[in-house]
Parts: sequence; structure tokens; C-alpha cells
Amino acid sequence: PSNSEIIARNNSKDSYTIMPPPEVGKPVNPEEAKLFTQWIAGGAQYERHWAFERIKRPVVPEVIDQKWPLTPIDHFILARLEQEKIAPSQNARRVTLARRLSLDLTGLPPSGEVTEEFLQDTTGGAYERYVDALLASPHYGERMAIEWLDAARYADSHGYQTDSSRSNWPWRAWVIDAFNRNLSFDQFTIEQLAGDMLPDPTRDQIVATGFNRNHRINGEGGIIAEEWRVETVIDRVETTGQTWLGLTFGCARCHDHKYDPLTQREFYSLFSLFNNVPETGTIMGTSNRSGGNSDPIHLLPDENQAEEITKLEQVVTDAQVALLAEEENLNELLEAWVKETQSLLGTPGQVWKPIEPIELTSAGGATIHRDDDGTCLVEGVCPPQDSYTVEALIPPGAFGGLRIEILPVEGLSEGGYGRGGNGNVVVTKIEAEIHPPGEGKVIPVAFTRADASYQQKGWEATKLLSGKKGEGWAIDGHLPDLKKKRIIALFPKKSVTVQDNSRLVVTVRQESRHPEHTIARFRLAYSAEEPSIIGVNGIRLSKKVRDGLSATADERTPEQQKELGKYYRENVTGPIQLAQTARDVAQKSLEAYRGRVSSAMVMKEGKPREAFVLRRGEYDKRGESVGPGLPAFLPPLSDGEEANRLSLARWIVSRDNPLTARVWVNRIWERFFGVGLVKT
Repeated sequence: PSNSEIIARNNSKDSYTIMPPPEVGKPVNPEEAKLFTQWIAGGAQYERHWAFERIKRPVVPEVIDQKWPLTPIDHFILARLEQEKIAPSQNARRVTLARRLSLDLTGLPPSGEVTEEFLQDTTGGAYERYVDALLASPHYGERMAIEWLDAARYADSHGYQTDSSRSNWPWRAWVIDAFNRNLSFDQFTIEQLAGDMLPDPTRDQIVATGFNRNHRINGEGGIIAEEWRVETVIDRVETTGQTWLGLTFGCARCHDHKYDPLTQREFYSLFSLFNNVPETGTIMGTSNRSGGNSDPIHLLPDENQAEEITKLEQVVTDAQVALLAEEENLNELLEAWVKETQSLLGTPGQVWKPIEPIELTSAGGATIHRDDDGTCLVEGVCPPQDSYTVEALIPPGAFGGLRIEILPVEGLSEGGYGRGGNGNVVVTKIEAEIHPPGEGKVIPVAFTRADASYQQKGWEATKLLSGKKGEGWAIDGHLPDLKKKRIIALFPKKSVTVQDNSRLVVTVRQESRHPEHTIARFRLAYSAEEPSIIGVNGIRLSKKVRDGLSATADERTPEQQKELGKYYRENVTGPIQLAQTARDVAQKSLEAYRGRVSSAMVMKEGKPREAFVLRRGEYDKRGESVGPGLPAFLPPLSDGEEANRLSLARWIVSRDNPLTARVWVNRIWERFFGVGLVKT
């Protein structure tokens, strides 16, 4: 003791040296100082906090009143009561006992009939039979699950600003059922933390892992996915530690724990155990489906739904087989397409065929004449806005694109394109319909691409596809630049089939906010070729594809052949693309049906992710790399056992772990008696 720094500081008269410091107001009194001296003289044996020591079965204490205790626990209670010279309370009246038991075990008061039956049963074991009946009630699981749902932060919505809905209720149902079937606590733990990692996990064991998917999920626009993914992993570490071990792990997110023997590095070793789930931490994009649930999810179809999914999966499989069969004919199909396309390359004019109108009308009352060269001249009244409708017969086959040439008119001001004062033109929308003969259904042509030979800045050709009122394509008509014709072409995604004796009806809308920006002279043409290869002035292909087309099959390099094959698959309507479309439609039907089936958000081991100590707990401030592991102040895993979620779960409920049983029993004690054995 004479060499002890503890004794020296306790006995110091210097305010800078004495411990505890004077401002704390808790000086060591003479009796405590004497105990310190005796302890050091006796060898200063030190044990960790009792909560971190392995649980040992204590000796049941002796009591004076041998008749009162019914269980070993009663001996501990009575021993303390006798120490305090307090007599036990009298037994509750049976009607009171019936009410207390029912409220405690089911959350509901007993019915009059049930209470009366219990009161009338005076035979041995009546109490036990009454308890057994309450435990057999489905309401028992509902009542017992309440605190566990709170511990697991269960909610039916995602939280944050929109608090949108989700449907993780299958996990809640699993918890209720687990209590009702008296699942052992070790399995209750293992299945929730790592049911997906068990050998051949059952549907219920996978659903059980929803415990760690009850975290909040952010769906705000502009968020950083990695930031919120990290938040979900940290949430799992904090919740697992608090729920099973009663420890505030979260304190070690930013620094070594101030009260418990847990380092920041150990926190991120635990983080590593939960870091491999393939998720984003957000509900953005395609993950926001199946009842608002976020991937990974587990589908929970009923018997009929499972049968329908099997059928749809077979359709997808069959479609994939059909696609592979068509792929075997790729070379033959490709060469036929190459030959056809080569014939078009040198003669772009043949790609666009003139449209010969049978009727021309102006919504604004102007007169439209067709000249011998196929151009249409607009004369007469000049309304502020106008729409021209052109009706023409179109040969049977395919409709792959529409082209409009705007030509200058000699004598009109500023270049002569428009009928107004500055010569400019604004086209706000171009519509096309194919009218089959007789009572056939009209086929609207949905344009998905627009190209132009010239476009005014801010008034690009693509504005015709936006659908926004007031937007459109303009041509800078007032520029004195050679009086060239202006051309715009629009294309559907795929060519449209045209029946014999069909009519094409085209409407050119010019409804901008600028008055008299209407076309003075124009000419229409259409193409029967695939939209993917047509441009404003002819064939529209990349240089790589053109190079492949310019060579014979024998001359082509493997790279050129590959490029042609890729282009053919993606752009040319033919057996392969039709088979691809059938496969994609089948896949979409399957996914759409799956999206209507109930699901649960679950845990899943994905590709291992590297974990780091995050400085100050910030997701993008990475420090040293860490591997999966457990806190050193608690018992280690068995020799050679890999640290993962499954070994963590088994470690939490192992006999050597000093915390889990203490924490859970303390909560159960609080649940039934109001105050825990340890109040905190």
C-alpha cells in the first residue's frame, strides 16, 4: 500500500493531485480508504464487472419460513424479505389471480365464463391448467410479441420524410407464431439473425431474418445510396447489441466506448458481419416494389400463386429456348439482311418514297396546292397558328418513318420558309395515323426518335417528342444562309405493318406562342425500311457497322462480324428480335405477377464487402480496413470457427456468453413484475 498510486492520490492534500477531484464532490472517506489499503495488502485481486462474468448457478439460500417458498426463486425473494424483516404479502384472491394471469399472458381480461370455471375448479393443478389454457391461446403470442416488435423497431412504413408504406408483416406473424409454438430462445435468436445461412433454410427461417430489415429506409430524392446503406448496417449492429446483449454499441461508432470495454475497431468488426447484404439502403428505382418492400425480398405465394408462377416461369424458359434456336440461324439471317441493306447504301433517295396526297386541309382556312414536283404550297389567309392535315394512300408493307422537307418560297421575306414576317417556322407536333380499309381499327404511329438537317438552338427536333405545350422544332428562318431546304424526320421504335388499301393521315401542328410561324411550302415522304437504319437523308449507321457492310462475308474480320451481329440483334425486326421480344414479354409478365405476390424483406449474404473503421462514424471517411470479429472482452468463438452472422447468432446464445440470458430474463421479469431485477 505504501507504494500505491491509488493510496497516494486518495490521501493527498493537493487539490491538483487528489482523486476523485474536489469539484466532483465525492471524496474517499476514511472507511473506504481503509478498504483500499486492505485490498492492496491482500493482493489486489480484481474481477471484471459481474455482468461480463460467466453465469454460475448460485446456492439456493436457506430461509426461516420453509412453507412459503414453492420454487427456488421464492427462496431468494423470501431470504431478502426476512433480511429486511418484511413478511410476504398474502396470496391474491382467485378472481384477482385469474385477471392478473389473463392480462399478463394475453393482454385481455378473462371472460366471465372462464373466470367462473377457474373459481369453481378446486381440484389439484387448477392454477396450472388455467395457465396452460392461456398459453394455448393465440392471443398469448400476440401479447408476448409486443415488446419484441419494439426491440426490433418494427413498423409498417419506411420512416423519413414521406414515410411510405411497406409490408413486412410476415416477419411480425412469424414472431407471434414463434411464441405460440414455444420456439426455444436459442432458435428464436439464430433464425432471426441468420436463418438464411442455415443449411437448406425453410421459408419460415428466411422470413425470420426480417428482424434486421425493420430499419428505416430513405426514399428522398438526391440522397447518396452508400451513405444510407452504411446507416442500415450500423443500425443492425446497434439493434443487435441492444436487443440481445443490453449494450449501447452505438457509442463506439465514432470513438472507443466511454463506459463499456468496446473499441471503435471492434464496432466495425461487428459492422463487417452485417455488411454483405445486397441492398442500397434506399427505396429508389426498381427496388421499390412488391408492397413497397426493398430488396432483398422473399416471395410468399399461396398455393394458387405458386402454381401460376411455375407456369409463367415455364413460359420464360420456353421463350428462351426458342430464342436460342433462332440464334443458331444468325449467320443466315444476318447475310440476308446485309445483302438487303447493301443495296440501299448507295441510293439513299430510294429509302424515302414520296407521299402523294389525296386531300390537303388547313385548320386555319388557308389553301394548300400540290405542284407537279410533289411540293405543297400554302396560300390565302395566314392565321397566327395553323395545322396542316395530309391524307394519302400508302402501299402495303411497312411504315418505318416520316420525313417533311420545308422549302423556301421566292418573294417571301427573310429566306421565305415561313409565312410570317421573319420567315421562321415552328412545328410543335407531328401526328401520324394509319387507317386500314373498312371498319378496321386506326393505328396511331408513336414516334420515338426525331432527327433534323438543321435546328434552332433551344428548339431542337427532339422537342417534338416531349409532349410539352409550347415546345417544338424551329429552323432559324431569318438567317440568310443559302436558302437550303430544312428537313425533319420522325421514326417509331419499330416499323408499323400496313395493310392493303390503307390511308396515311399526317397532321403537322404549328401552335407556338409566336404568331404566323407557319410553313409556306413543304413535301412529305415515308420509308418502308427499319427505323433503326434510316436517317434524314438516307441510311443511318455507325462507321463500325458500315465497315462490316462494305465487306463480303469472307473479307469481314471477327470484330466486324461481331459488330454486325450485335447491331442485327438489337435493331432489326426479324426472327431473332421477335423471339427476344417474346422472351422479354414473358419475363415482364412473370415479374409483374411476382410483384403482386406478398413478400417479406429478408437478410441475404451477397458478395463480401470490405469494411473500414469510419472516422467520426462518417460513411465516406474511411480509416483502416477491418475484418469480421467479436469484442475481445466477451468469450471468443470456438477455435477455427469463421466469424459471420450465423456464428454471431450461435455465440450470442451460447452457454459461455454472460449477457444474453441476463438481459432476456431481466426483461421478462420486468414484463411480469413491473421492475426489472436490474432497473436499467
